[in-house]
Amino acid sequence: MLALRGAITVEDDTREEVVEKTNRLVDEMLSRNAIDHDDLVSVIFTATDDITSEFPATAVRGRLGDVPLLCARELGIGYGTPLCIRVLMHFQGEHERRELRHVYLEGARGLRDDLPE
Repeated sequence: MLALRGAITVEDDTREEVVEKTNRLVDEMLSRNAIDHDDLVSVIFTATDDITSEFPATAVRGRLGDVPLLCARELGIGYGTPLCIRVLMHFQGEHERRELRHVYLEGARGLRDDLPE
């Protein structure tokens, strides 16, 4: 089993934007790493305290409904990235850990500026 990380920010805390951005992030994580739906084991989402309009897990439940999904709150550290959704995706695969392409989009890019695009 492997784990993949990702994050994205929203500009406004609206249901529509949380749904769109969460789906965009999950799509990029799956696509960049050639992960099939059937290989997913579980997905954990966190959101900062300023995101209250929708659960990130609800945003993808329609397409990942048979995969265990969980939402939690990100720690409220003063210098943290606001309006941020993070993902920890567990999956089965033949990838080497060093080959994984973690995905950080929008304002979350600065969280891991050591990673290639």
